[in-house]
Amino acid sequence: MGVWQLLMIATVMLLGLFGVLTPGVPGTWLVWAAMLWWSLHERTDLAWILLAASTGLLLLTQVIVWQLPPRRFRGVGITRRMVAYAGVGAVLGFVLIPVVGAIPGFVGGIYLSERLRLGGHGQARAATRTVMRAAGTSVLVELFACLLIVGAWAGAVLWG
Repeated sequence: MGVWQLLMIATVMLLGLFGVLTPGVPGTWLVWAAMLWWSLHERTDLAWILLAASTGLLLLTQVIVWQLPPRRFRGVGITRRMVAYAGVGAVLGFVLIPVVGAIPGFVGGIYLSERLRLGGHGQARAATRTVMRAAGTSVLVELFACLLIVGAWAGAVLWG
């Protein structure tokens, strides 16, 4: 597989990660479609295993998200800046503390955004709790699953 095709797959996966953070955009489907595209062109045992694992993980993620309370974006105070901070925090956490760092990074990004907006620790903590209850948990579940898939793909491309 050529470098340009790998860059296109990486771009689609990156768009999928951003799509998870954006309401109405099918981010998980974009990540899965990029994995499917890569697997169909690679045709190795590792590629098929990653495709099957990512399919299973995304199906499990959808079941978990359906069990969570519905997302309520309106009236909670979710801003684009908060979403950006949460996304950057999750990605940095995923890289700095492999895999599990995405969770504290995501919540920390929301807290930092609220701390800058509101000024105090108590207010930021309460706002972070409200956001996580309203929409953050389901977004975090989807983002974490997509980060796992992208990380596994990157590892397979770099070391496989």
